[in-house]
Amino acid sequence: MAACTRVGDTTAQNASGTLRVATQRSPNTLNPILAANTTEALLNRLSFDTLLSVDPAGKHLLPILAATVPTLANGGISADGMTVTYHLRAGVRWQDGAPFTSRDVKFTWQAIMNPNNDVSSRNGYERIASVDTPNALTVVFHLKEKFAPFVDTVFAESDTPYCILPAHLLAAYHDLNQVPFNQMPIGTGPFRVVKWVRGDHVELVANDDYFRGKPKLRRIVVEDIPDENTSINLLRSHQVDWIFEASPETINELRPLDAAGTIKLVLIDAPSTYRIYMNTSRPALHDVRVRQAIAYAVDKKLIVDRLTGGTAVVGTSDQPAFSPYYEPDVMIYTPDPAKARALLTAAGYRFGPDGMAQKNGRPLSLQLSYNIENATRRAIAVQVQSELKGIGIDAPVKSYPANLMFGTFGQGGILTTAKYDLNVSGWTAGFDPDDNSLYGCDQFPPAGTNYTRYCSPEMQRLQRLALGSYDEETRKKAYSEIQKLIARDVPDIELFYFRFLQPINPAFKNFAPNPMNEAWNAFLWEL
Repeated sequence: MAACTRVGDTTAQNASGTLRVATQRSPNTLNPILAANTTEALLNRLSFDTLLSVDPAGKHLLPILAATVPTLANGGISADGMTVTYHLRAGVRWQDGAPFTSRDVKFTWQAIMNPNNDVSSRNGYERIASVDTPNALTVVFHLKEKFAPFVDTVFAESDTPYCILPAHLLAAYHDLNQVPFNQMPIGTGPFRVVKWVRGDHVELVANDDYFRGKPKLRRIVVEDIPDENTSINLLRSHQVDWIFEASPETINELRPLDAAGTIKLVLIDAPSTYRIYMNTSRPALHDVRVRQAIAYAVDKKLIVDRLTGGTAVVGTSDQPAFSPYYEPDVMIYTPDPAKARALLTAAGYRFGPDGMAQKNGRPLSLQLSYNIENATRRAIAVQVQSELKGIGIDAPVKSYPANLMFGTFGQGGILTTAKYDLNVSGWTAGFDPDDNSLYGCDQFPPAGTNYTRYCSPEMQRLQRLALGSYDEETRKKAYSEIQKLIARDVPDIELFYFRFLQPINPAFKNFAPNPMNEAWNAFLWEL
């Protein structure tokens, strides 16, 4: 009732041209470089911009703040691959009227690299040796080494995409973790934040001077509604217009509403997986045999059949099945409790009269966590708990609010600070197949998003090969081997590849998400 009342209070004032969005998780910050969850990413992209984005088909880069996409052919990427030049779009202004210039791009890189700032990842940015700004509309990045995904990654649609910050407002600060800007930011984007009631809602209004065109919507209200049943009821009655990234388990409730024309279901193919992270810094999980035993206990097909309504595909590696880099010939774990128990025995565990594994008199107990707002992850955790008990592993379930689960290292996030054993979460990759941020030895938080703390010399060799070559065939071979290595070493379990489920009001027009971001064309949205 509290959620219903809150939405009712804020939407009672709604005039024509107001979009109301229900999200599961509250933001911790509205500063784009400090973002750590998808709600923050959505809000960032409403009020800020990247240099580049991707078309709705997920096949082509599109210039946003950049005037053109740098390539070898147009000279934007130097012949030796060590210099990348961006020509910026002219006439862009910040929402306070100040001009957007190359200084802002250079400053944002410096802010990301500032060790005092609680950023989630520096993947790609740490490979930059220096940045030149020969004039107000030109930025030149000099690299320390070849980095093939640079244009797809830096201020583009990476797995941790960063927007550009205003140097004239932020350059004087020692760090950006607690500055007033994080509550009421100024961006270049189509909408400007005018109110943030923490734990309740964020309100944005149209930036009519937006450089890509005057937004059609007048106002957006992004509501914190952690209960998905409440969100569905509000969408049904059109008290909200969009449930942002509904969990797959809601599909069976939403399909009849879609068939009746009450709502419209938008399904988006994305480089996204549901997965079980394993904290390999834990003594039990440091042993690959224990991780493999867990993989043999989990019935992925049952999860897909029961919880996704046919909208997902059983996962085998971190690259999605539709990617040209996908490698199908990897080690496959089909449910096999006997093999799982044999692996635990080989790892030194013995089974007591109750069938539970123990070593040196201590039971094998691994806490299984998830974010409480997501119904699908909750159901997965319950199923996996039962399956692990079947092979002798005690797996008490623990839930956390999403803003704590996915907080940055500085915010004390559960994943980033490794305060977990097993975790059911999702991951959306970037436009490039680069997965070094997940598996690189140099990507442990706070330096990156290697939540599993997995580190392998073989993985490091393959990552260097994949990231250091501009030759597509070389990269494909490297990512083939990387996927085989992930399947063998099991730092995480890829449960399934999912399609983003976006239920909307049928009156919501021009909603055309790309595979990585929903709001890249928000200035065209109409209601």
